Parts: sequence; structure tokens; C-alpha cells
Amino acid sequence: MSTPGGPGNPPADVSDASVGQLMSNVSRDLSTLLRQELTLAKAEVKAEAAKAGKGAGMLGGAGFAGYMVLLFLSLALWWGLANVMDQSWAALIVAALWAIAAAVLFATGRRNLRRVEPVPERTVETLKEVPETVRRTP
Repeated sequence: MSTPGGPGNPPADVSDASVGQLMSNVSRDLSTLLRQELTLAKAEVKAEAAKAGKGAGMLGGAGFAGYMVLLFLSLALWWGLANVMDQSWAALIVAALWAIAAAVLFATGRRNLRRVEPVPERTVETLKEVPETVRRTP
């Protein structure tokens, strides 16, 4: 949608318009601009929230799957090590392996969550342009 006086369009002839009509037009245009900026901000925040939700869901799924696999593998490893050493040492070795796995999962999840950008950057940029545009308007 193009508007008179917008980019690439000649300025509208306002010589016959009253101050009240001009103020009404400015108010309407500003209201439209703010609604559009709010819509853009909502879209950006929604997209970032979806990324965060996906990352959190992946972390949850990885945690549960890892728990089940490591539970059964750790029991098997514990029993296997108990054949060649004391059971308490075997349990300690298995617990150390769990700690390593937990550290790797934590680091991966943290890295994914750091990619989320909570600030709607495009909206911030366009809002910075609004005061300059209003000042340039004759």
C-alpha cells in the first residue's frame, strides 16, 4: 500500500485541509504505524519463544532418554565391574561416568539456550526510525 508523500511518491496537496484534518491524519497514521510495530514485535517474540521452547523440549527429551539408557547401562557396567573389583568401587566408577554425561548434556543445552534472542531487533530498529521520520515530515 503506498501513501502520498511516502517513499517514491510526491507529497500530498494539503493546501485545502484544515489543521484539524491534518492532525486527524497524523494521529491515524501514527496509530497505524504503532499497530504495525506492535504486530512485528509480537511476531518476533513468538518466533524466539518457539526457538526457546524447542530447545527446552530437546533438553527434556535428551535428559529422559539419557536417564533410561544410562540407568540400564550403568547397572550392567556395575555388575560387570563387580566381577573384577569391590562393588563399592564399581559403583563409584559408574557414578563418575554419569557425572561426565550430565556435564556434556548441560553444556549442550546451555549453548542452545544462549542462541535465543529475547529482544525483537527488527522492531527496535524500525522504532528508532520513527522520531526521525516524524521530524522530517513537513
